[in-house]
Amino acid sequence: QVQLVESGGGSVQPGGSLRLSCAASGFGFSTYSMSWYRQAPGKQRELVADITTNGNTNYADSVKGRFTISRDNAKSTVSLQMSSLKPDDAAVYYCKARRVAREFWGQGTQVTVSS
Repeated sequence: QVQLVESGGGSVQPGGSLRLSCAASGFGFSTYSMSWYRQAPGKQRELVADITTNGNTNYADSVKGRFTISRDNAKSTVSLQMSSLKPDDAAVYYCKARRVAREFWGQGTQVTVSS
């Protein structure tokens, strides 16, 4: 059974940091590209960052220099370190695994940024 379970969300003040984690099981994690997406109320889901099987990374312009995506194939986890958080970063954050025509999504974790 494929599972992607996000954790680490919460409430933080502007300028703060959070680290999201996504634990994967039930598929060959190391052979999948992994991504973090987010969706704020009333907005479309958007790509935040992704990391390929060989560790190449890509970031949305809005988070470059503030967020870092990483993966640990031995533990089947992908993480998103978020720093200098802004109110616009508030959203539900989702983990996604993708390989060719197959993709899996997690249930999401809420991130709130407010003073």
